[in-house]
Amino acid sequence: MKTAFILEDTPESQLWLSEVLHNSFPGIAISSANNIAQAIALVSTSLPIDIALIDLSLPDGSGITVIEWFNRHSPHTICVVASIFDDDRHIFPALRAGAHGYLLKDQPQAALVHALNGIVTGQPPLSPAIARKLLRHFHEPYSLQPQESLTEREKEVLSIIAKGMTMAETASMLGLKRNTIAGYVKEIYRKLNVSSRAEAAITAQKMGLI
Repeated sequence: MKTAFILEDTPESQLWLSEVLHNSFPGIAISSANNIAQAIALVSTSLPIDIALIDLSLPDGSGITVIEWFNRHSPHTICVVASIFDDDRHIFPALRAGAHGYLLKDQPQAALVHALNGIVTGQPPLSPAIARKLLRHFHEPYSLQPQESLTEREKEVLSIIAKGMTMAETASMLGLKRNTIAGYVKEIYRKLNVSSRAEAAITAQKMGLI
């Protein structure tokens, strides 16, 4: 690991993460940004980045946007979320966007250093609490009540939007109008008792649709 990037809007946390990187990979060159716009402008013109530590809650949006940028334009970069959030609404969308790991910032610095050092031997950098949550997620049985079963078309729409497609893209793929897709999505949300695309995507995974 020769080059690193940190996306973090709090100066104290940015300094702390820099120390984590220096202790993990002595001599590593680090650049940083405190918002999404600055981050994309910087990484678009910088040298190849080996590892990026990315916070999710930023002044101008979610760090997931930057993870997706790296996934498209610099797939060799190891993107690791460094966050205080340990709930499904943050974890799964970040991993689905292309994050290679998820670390909680409330851990001791030594624990984060140990997790990042594991990258060299092929170990995914996951905080223990995140690893346990992932295991529970895939071990939990999932079933819909008969009266709330999705139709085959609704399952088809769900499987597409869960992969990140927009309603317009979904409509084009299925040869339907956007308003028709919007109606399907509204009904899917009602039946699954969810209120966001991220929640719908998690449910789709549990149902085996993606």
